[in-house]
Amino acid sequence: MSQIPITRAGADRLRAELERLRKVERPAVIEAIAEARAHGDLKENAEYHAAREQQGFIEGRIQELESALGNARVIDVAAIHAGTKVVFGATVTLLEEIDGAEEATWQIVGDLEADVKERRLAISAPLARALIGKEEGDVVEFEAPNGLRVFEIVEVAYAGGG
Repeated sequence: MSQIPITRAGADRLRAELERLRKVERPAVIEAIAEARAHGDLKENAEYHAAREQQGFIEGRIQELESALGNARVIDVAAIHAGTKVVFGATVTLLEEIDGAEEATWQIVGDLEADVKERRLAISAPLARALIGKEEGDVVEFEAPNGLRVFEIVEVAYAGGG
């Protein structure tokens, strides 16, 4: 399997989640299953079935994280010296050209760590693909689901860690 790029900070977040799942959530769900078993008939025991379902989710997520981290290629964003060019790990501030009213800042990260709420954009996302290789001051056209959008790249930065 090919390696998947991830920032150092993204890898740290995934390792922390894996640790929490192994040391906190897995033991808690095992205890919940044992407690539910103590209540008797398992066929009609909603707590038992809910705990087993939660255990399946936790075990699946642990396997997913172990596999992802095993195939990850950690990239130290602080060590990238691309100047004003947009590459993996860049934090890019965009100004929408059409209305010019709204600036948005995104960090381009690996697929495993993408999170829209945290303004982390997957490198495989169409907007990220449109930005890669461009520089500060460039205008980027991007075909969004709701039509053509045009952005000016206001700033490109490479903050420590990603």
